[in-house]
Amino acid sequence: MTHCPYSPDLSPNDFCLFPFVKNKLHGERFSTPEEAVEAFKRHVSEIPSSDWNKCFDNWFLRMQKCLKLKGEYFQK
Repeated sequence: MTHCPYSPDLSPNDFCLFPFVKNKLHGERFSTPEEAVEAFKRHVSEIPSSDWNKCFDNWFLRMQKCLKLKGEYFQK
């Protein structure tokens, strides 16, 4: 069996984590890469568990949609 192609529809990082952190970091400037990493970690640690639950619920819905569409690409 071949590896499935990458799909942003099915990656929780792409539809949940990165947009959240991107919005939080908007407009911030960092002097070092280490400062940026620390800011990323801080914002990720501030995500409430209820938001993580919603993210994974959404992930399962997206997987079901992908199966229904036989792997065809979809947007929201």
